[in-house]
Amino acid sequence: MTAFAELPLLIEPAQLASRLDAPELILVDLTSTARYAAGHIPGARFVDPKRTQLGQPPAPGLQPEREQLEQLFSELGHNPDAVYVVYDDEGGGWAGRFIWLLDVIGHAHYHYLDGGLHAWLAEERPLSSETPQAGNASVALTLNDAPTASRAYLQSRLGAADLAIWDARSPGEYSGAKVLAQKAGHIPGAVNFEWTAGMDPARALRMRQDLQTQLNSLGITADKEIITHCQTHHRSGFTYLAAKVLGYPRVKAYAGSWGEWGNHPDTPVER
Repeated sequence: MTAFAELPLLIEPAQLASRLDAPELILVDLTSTARYAAGHIPGARFVDPKRTQLGQPPAPGLQPEREQLEQLFSELGHNPDAVYVVYDDEGGGWAGRFIWLLDVIGHAHYHYLDGGLHAWLAEERPLSSETPQAGNASVALTLNDAPTASRAYLQSRLGAADLAIWDARSPGEYSGAKVLAQKAGHIPGAVNFEWTAGMDPARALRMRQDLQTQLNSLGITADKEIITHCQTHHRSGFTYLAAKVLGYPRVKAYAGSWGEWGNHPDTPVER
């Protein structure tokens, strides 16, 4: 039995620290090259966050091609029995996006270190400068569409009573005051709850303990299908993760996000 079997999706530094030597663990650092080099959680493997995105305008947030993902997961030493623990240094955006990718490849064994590197450092836990050797075994992946909402799918669902569109962008982007695409504003019916509002600065950027209450007040509730997005599905990596932590049964990421919607000729917009 895996050392992580009884743990929830959201784990604390102490729970990770006592399992760093578990053979099934693949610990993934999604900070930055400089931050990783300056010190990372022992055993962590660095993944440049840009590798989690397709990176092509106007919608750079779309998922990478299968071949790109196979190369990435080969380097990580991916295997069916692996348990991933993922962290970043920004409260969960990139880590949440990586967890979305794990859902895309159909790998369900993962955890998020609540608060990420900030929480680890706040408890004065050790860092390492050693880089684990990259894997090189061939990995064949089957990609799953279920965690992702395409533009066409989202457009077909607009106005549905059982749909909640969670816009994780800033209020200025949502209102149209800040323009980052050909069109300004938001997807019709979308609810704005900025990603950082779900983090608790007083607890080293852990997820807010009253997040469920906040979302309920906005109508982002577990009885609905949740589709979350931002500009490139980076900030909405956190909101995708948060909905899963709260146990929402129907959660999708709109990976194209506003980069696609706001630049597409046939998409409706509200301001």
